[in-house]
Amino acid sequence: MNLRIASQIARTHLLAKKRQTLVAMLGVMFGIAMFITMISFMQGVNQFLEDSALDASPHIRMYNEVNTQRPGLIEQLKPGADKFNVIYHQKPKDEQARLRNGLVIAERIEREPGVLGVSPQVATQVFYNNGPIQISGTVSGVDIDRENRLYNLRSRLKSGSIRALQTNPDGLIMGATLARKLNVRTGDKVAVTTPIGGTRILRVVGTFGFGIGTVDNTKSYADLSTVQEMLQKDPSYITDIHIKMIDPLQAIPVSRRLRATYGYYTEDWATANTAILAGEKIRNVLTYVVSITLLVVAGFGIYNIMNMTVINKIKDIAILKATGFDGKDIVAIFLLQAVFIGLTGGLMGLLVGFVLSSLLSVTPFDAGDFLSIKTFPVIFAVKYYIMGILFGVITTVLAGYFPSRKAAQVDPVSILRG
Repeated sequence: MNLRIASQIARTHLLAKKRQTLVAMLGVMFGIAMFITMISFMQGVNQFLEDSALDASPHIRMYNEVNTQRPGLIEQLKPGADKFNVIYHQKPKDEQARLRNGLVIAERIEREPGVLGVSPQVATQVFYNNGPIQISGTVSGVDIDRENRLYNLRSRLKSGSIRALQTNPDGLIMGATLARKLNVRTGDKVAVTTPIGGTRILRVVGTFGFGIGTVDNTKSYADLSTVQEMLQKDPSYITDIHIKMIDPLQAIPVSRRLRATYGYYTEDWATANTAILAGEKIRNVLTYVVSITLLVVAGFGIYNIMNMTVINKIKDIAILKATGFDGKDIVAIFLLQAVFIGLTGGLMGLLVGFVLSSLLSVTPFDAGDFLSIKTFPVIFAVKYYIMGILFGVITTVLAGYFPSRKAAQVDPVSILRG
């Protein structure tokens, strides 16, 4: 059969029921537009959270876990499976969180292939005091140049400079939200109290913002030697080693190897951000389920419309078959109608989805102190638009195929005889 003739017949059928055709197109358009908008937004949220987490945390963290669980004294003296020994309120063992030879380990790790940078540091819980205001938080004693190499701190500074911390042994670079809560600015002094009870007056030489509340609300940076002195520790005292990899995916196997090599606990970025990654999977599943459901609903609408077209055009189909059109020709006519509805509705859906995504990307969003974000995060990726149009066309073709098979099985003799 000539494809041009089939196209003309298909167009005639579509134009004969303009309202039904428009409704079918709008159904496909709505489904694809929602798919584009939802997946662009959800992937934008996933990317934003993942980038924020990776930017503010190391790919691998090495530390010494303080173990409070240990065998009882009697169990150590009289071990045996046939005995039952219980000791309550056993005094915890005095263990330190230090990494022995931490600086040497850091130097060795830094020379390994695939490692972008290493930052040995001392992290401790503290109380920040400014007059009557007292806030708990953390101070990380670092080599600020190494820390900057890992987290690009210079680009995250809201005020002050990194160099000021290098030249001022009593300097402190504080999280911007923490500084606001303490009502201090660059140049002001703040009292910092350590867990051992010592207090030291430090001067705020800068503020930073990662855009994550758990960091900006609690954390500050000081010079490594300053924090060691505050804790009354020697210059070799190190509690953490932060490691950044050139390829973040290599962090998982490298983390296991470092733990086996040095005997200290290691935590890769995937383990540290399990909640974020789990949330990403849930959001992806939700997006695809809702979007595919919308397209399937649109497909049922097209199926009903095509089925009604077959019923209404039953005599026309009989005449076509009587004049030489076979079953394949009839299938082609109705499939062309479905493809036209799918392509037209799909292209309209891509346009509407792009417009909705664009509007969403400029819509103001205030996450408070939890996240530093001004508008909703949206990703504009060509692959999502290709997926959308493919889903739309496949759904409509499947929806049109079954009615076309029904039309192809029409017996012209019985229909024309009435």
